[in-house]
Amino acid sequence: MSKNPFHILLAEDDLHLGLLLVDYLESEGFDVKLCKDGEKAWKAFQSGKFDLCLLDVMMPEMDGFTLAAAIRKVDQQVPVMFITARSMKDDKLKGYDLGADDYIVKPFDEEELLWKIKALVRRIPAGSPSDKQEVLQLGKYRFDVANQSLLLNGKTKRITGRECDILAYLASRQNQVVKREELLTNLWGENDYFFGRSLDVFITKIRKYLKDDPNLKIENVFGVGFVLKVE
Repeated sequence: MSKNPFHILLAEDDLHLGLLLVDYLESEGFDVKLCKDGEKAWKAFQSGKFDLCLLDVMMPEMDGFTLAAAIRKVDQQVPVMFITARSMKDDKLKGYDLGADDYIVKPFDEEELLWKIKALVRRIPAGSPSDKQEVLQLGKYRFDVANQSLLLNGKTKRITGRECDILAYLASRQNQVVKREELLTNLWGENDYFFGRSLDVFITKIRKYLKDDPNLKIENVFGVGFVLKVE
């Protein structure tokens, strides 16, 4: 990572916490741009290139949810993680619905944050010719895993990293039942109620992306999991 620094956009209005995180993450080899409000973070995102966005929710000028929505309009691929004091499930689900890849609630341990960041780093294509270049044919769709996109009738739909991971996992086991706990432990690292709710949100969004092919559907297997049916 030292040869090619991983660039992080950190939007955090608590300057003390922000500086602590900058020091810690830079000591781990990351390059961090700290912005003290959402508006400054949005301008920084537009003018720079970042590999990950860490966004506080409650910020002046522009809140984290609004900032995430703006980022997702121009970039469906960059990982987004919320850092916030909010712990309500509805807030977390709203974050995931906006396209967030992960969520961490204050107060948190710095090592936990680092673990989550490294988990996101591991699934980002490195860009070399030998890296993930798989293109799958799913019914009428061409699913470009590396570029996180679905192509149908000449139109490309960009999807988020987490949506891509879930669809790729189901596609590798099409017409087979995939247990919920298998999906959760492989993609989130743990199986609990909250992550299960988040998974349901992502599944609902993926179904909408696939709706133009009636022979392609994700079915619930009650009490067990899901199956991507390709007829």
